[in-house]
Amino acid sequence: MEQTEAERLASVLKALADANRLRLISLIQSSPAGEACVCELTEPLGLSQPTISHHLRILTDAGLLERDKRGVWAYFRLVPEALTIIAGSITPPKQRHRRAAPAPRSR
Repeated sequence: MEQTEAERLASVLKALADANRLRLISLIQSSPAGEACVCELTEPLGLSQPTISHHLRILTDAGLLERDKRGVWAYFRLVPEALTIIAGSITPPKQRHRRAAPAPRSR
């Protein structure tokens, strides 16, 4: 892994290294529409709107979430390939190759 790639990955992992941010990603990912408004995230985490917004900004800046402003509310959704790229970056090459290959079919 090159230095710049390692620094970028460390930055993203640092953004993920917070329990509230992991919970936010889980809540957004599991929402029926695949996105969530800040107003929908305060109650499940028991945090204030400014605190939720702060965590969401960190996740967005790290490239993990996309933000869509609608009126006064901001809606967030997971960047589909973001977690796949992270997983691929930290998976040993031999295991990465095994996971990519389809399982043989039984007849």
